[in-house]
Amino acid sequence: MIKLTFCLTRLPHLSRDEFQAYWRGTHAPLVASVAETLQIRRYVQLHSLPSAASTPIRESRDAPPEYDGVAELWFDSLDSLAQNGARPEAQAAGRLLLEDERKFIDLPKSPLWWGEEKSIVG
Repeated sequence: MIKLTFCLTRLPHLSRDEFQAYWRGTHAPLVASVAETLQIRRYVQLHSLPSAASTPIRESRDAPPEYDGVAELWFDSLDSLAQNGARPEAQAAGRLLLEDERKFIDLPKSPLWWGEEKSIVG
């Protein structure tokens, strides 16, 4: 299994509550509707708490501001992702998600990467 981790920063005109409501209420069902087409095995949203909850730990580490949320998507393999790139229905589903992401995510400020989980505890 490989995982896409996407650290989300909201567009400046949205409050945290507006961003998270749209992400959960509109974007999540859209992801669910194309999950089979894109071969998404699992999709999890991690919604950040208000800034005050994280300020002490961020300040103790001289860390940058928190993200508004993190999306995690699991796939079987890099090969399955390559297959998605060759399938017109998967390409269309990917474009659909990207079009919606542009409505609430500040994409240039939202890093994402592929990785493999290495469980340490639990």
